[in-house]
Formats: sequence, C-alpha cells, structure tokens
Amino acid sequence: MTSYFGKIKFFNLKNKFGFIRQSNTENDYYFYIKDPVEELNTNDVVSFELKESKKGIEAINVKKV
Repeated sequence: MTSYFGKIKFFNLKNKFGFIRQSNTENDYYFYIKDPVEELNTNDVVSFELKESKKGIEAINVKKV
C-alpha cells in the first residue's frame, strides 16, 4: 500500500476517531484507532494509508512522523 502524509485536523481521544488533512491534496480523511499504540493529538504530523470502506475512503495505519 502507498503511504501518505498529513496533519491531524481533529482527534477525539475518548472516542478514538478523528480527521487527517492530507499534505499535498488538502483532502480530509476520517480515521478510527481501536487500540492506539502511541498518543495522537490535533496538529500531529502523521503517515497513513487509505482504504475504501462502507462510508467512503478512510485513513488506516496512522502513525506519528
């Protein structure tokens, strides 16, 4: 899979979901992290992959850069 880069635009730690703004396209992608390995915060720069889901394209394998 292709890795992309972006910045976390919004993250809700309690519900473990958020949105990432992709760096080179300015597209926003939803992400959900069932069991966060590392602490993520709004404005963190991250790498991620994209996959098609029932609700559209979402970010997966989100990791801090």
